[in-house]
Amino acid sequence: MTDQPGEKNAGRKLNIVICLLYYFPHRTGLTLHVQNVAEELVRRGHDVTVITARYSNDLPRDESTHNGVRIVRLWAPIKISRGMLMPAFPWAAYFAFRNADIVSIHTPMLETALVSVIAGLTGVNVIATHHGDLILPGGLMNNFIRNTMFGLYRFMAKRAAQLIAYSRDYAENSYYLRPFLDKVTPVYPPIEIPHPRPEKAAELRQKWQRNGGPVIGYSGRFVEEKRPDVAIRAMDTVLQQYPDAQLVFAGEYDIPYEGTWQKQQTLVKQHSDHLTFLGLLKDRQALADFYAACDVVVLPSDSECFALVQVEAMMCGTPMVMSNIPGGRVPVQVTGMGKLAEAGNPASFGEAIIEVLNNCEAYKRSREEIETTFSLKETVDQYETIFYKYARPQRG
Repeated sequence: MTDQPGEKNAGRKLNIVICLLYYFPHRTGLTLHVQNVAEELVRRGHDVTVITARYSNDLPRDESTHNGVRIVRLWAPIKISRGMLMPAFPWAAYFAFRNADIVSIHTPMLETALVSVIAGLTGVNVIATHHGDLILPGGLMNNFIRNTMFGLYRFMAKRAAQLIAYSRDYAENSYYLRPFLDKVTPVYPPIEIPHPRPEKAAELRQKWQRNGGPVIGYSGRFVEEKRPDVAIRAMDTVLQQYPDAQLVFAGEYDIPYEGTWQKQQTLVKQHSDHLTFLGLLKDRQALADFYAACDVVVLPSDSECFALVQVEAMMCGTPMVMSNIPGGRVPVQVTGMGKLAEAGNPASFGEAIIEVLNNCEAYKRSREEIETTFSLKETVDQYETIFYKYARPQRG
């Protein structure tokens, strides 16, 4: 494959094929990232095809279209930890890549190396966006999965035209990206969320409050790497100054592939008077209203390449308390809208939450200021520029 200068490609309509495991209507930061970029590229006149797993029997078979994006969902009968195997992927990818101008893969993904091989056979360049190193609990099987996935990624990364990271901070500390820093371009993720409805946020706040106490939000899955246990234990510190504080969880909590919910039941029951569990909020407007109803949002993850929920909360007027970890600390650092706490330290999180609650106005920024830093248009502009640079030369 030969890298072509972007000037020869700029401005023309591209046929873009995107490969990832989960896509709409699945709701994670990764899937929202890809959906926002894909749909904006369609609005700009490009053809976009997503090849993904049919992870639920409720989803349409084979092909469908959503907001202009062509979605090819493949049978995925074999599940391995969080991943799935798609037996028809090689054929679907080969036929799509033959007509593609550029291939965009989003990792981690089991088919990572296979994408690279098929792209080489069809003469198209691969751009890989890395959404976070694979972190699994200890154990022989999980160590095998972790090492295998990294080996597949490394095979692809050596052959990829370009690697995209959420930030330079994360790339320099990622065991996936650090060996390939000469290929890495940092691009902030695309973030969109509706304006919250003040009356609805006030209604929710009143519903969740205890005797007028503060509402602390948590937006994310109840899984080990996001350390919901740290958020709960931090309440021991918070309650000393704010005895009526309430911690409200928005996100899946009883997750089949994770036993964290079951493991933490003793802790949950001990703090049950100060905890509320909403489950997954699929509606974006409902999520915006949730953020606006909170005084502060906490995310005590051990590992995050960015955590889109931080910027979503900021856009809705709510400051963050985030782990001081590579990548994850970037939104707080560049906006000043929140505090960083020591990863894994409940007391540190509790103290940071109190600091924000005591000085809330000092940690607030306008939506316009946040959107200036994290702009959907700027993000997709960068993606489009990279795609043009490495696109297949225009055919006669």
